[in-house]
Amino acid sequence: MASEELKDMLNQAIARELQVAIQYMWQHVKASGFISVAVVDELKKIAIEEMKHAESIAERLDYFEGDPTTKPAPITVGKKLEEMIKLDVKAEEEAIIMYKKIIEMALKEKDYTTKYLFEGILQQEEDHHYKFTTWLKAA
Repeated sequence: MASEELKDMLNQAIARELQVAIQYMWQHVKASGFISVAVVDELKKIAIEEMKHAESIAERLDYFEGDPTTKPAPITVGKKLEEMIKLDVKAEEEAIIMYKKIIEMALKEKDYTTKYLFEGILQQEEDHHYKFTTWLKAA
């Protein structure tokens, strides 16, 4: 079974996934201006992916008999599209760092299922980060 430290890290990951799912969905709704047309649908898709991440992590935590959090990390939407995307880049960078630590902890505990789960999520987070940084270059 997972250590308390790993369970805590999984709950932090759930809180982060809930945060960005809400953040990106609100940005999808609130973004305006000519360039926003190119990104709002993608923001919605990414928000849904983030919610699926939260669900997968919660299922893993439940397997360890932990209680998944229902509270998101602090949400910051931003006012203008460029500010929104800068916030999103930061959120993805934080996730990438966190998920690498979770992978390391899972390896240390010989929890290969959690390692595998987070390697897949990490790949998607890096893809999100790439999209956001590409959008910033175009802004």
